[in-house]
Amino acid sequence: MNLAVLKKYLLTGLLIWVPIVVTLWVLSLVVGTMDQTLTLLPAAWQPDNLLGFHVPGLGVILSVVVVLLTGMLTANILGRQLLKAGHGLVTRIPVVRSIYSSVKQVSDTLLSESGQAFHKAVLIEYPRKGTWTIAFLTGVPGGDAASHLPPGEYVSVYVPTTPNPTSGFFLMLPRADVTELNMSVDGALKYIISMGVVAPSDEVETNNE
Repeated sequence: MNLAVLKKYLLTGLLIWVPIVVTLWVLSLVVGTMDQTLTLLPAAWQPDNLLGFHVPGLGVILSVVVVLLTGMLTANILGRQLLKAGHGLVTRIPVVRSIYSSVKQVSDTLLSESGQAFHKAVLIEYPRKGTWTIAFLTGVPGGDAASHLPPGEYVSVYVPTTPNPTSGFFLMLPRADVTELNMSVDGALKYIISMGVVAPSDEVETNNE
């Protein structure tokens, strides 16, 4: 068996195992992180102490139950009043107020059923003229920053990094410099995460509204 054949078999094996291993690794990180919520329980109630051994994933179940119960609680008048009181308390604490308010505004925008964040993939010239990248519309500039922009119509965009789209850059650009793409957000994210290897389908992609 020559070297070329061995190389071919090695690459074929890697193509099969790399996605599986990376997927399992990410799931392991998520489950391991969520399992840490079990430490919030009293020591006598923690599954490891009750059962005598560790069962991976129980923290995930606890997290889902807590989130579900929170949603059910805040769906009634009493729950909304408690939530409002808690919100008012947190917003009175220096430093914590700034962090909480910023995170809440972002989560409200991203998780709201009516939210419009990341609803459109666009093409822009970045980081220099003649170099293009994919970004996502996040809205329009606001506040004092908008008043200092030159006259014209502007949009706010988020430029994700590759292969980790959770970090990136926030830019305010003239609308004329932004080209909307006939590409779904999911398709654009796959394209970015794969570093351009997995190209979006040639078929017209539409976003779920």
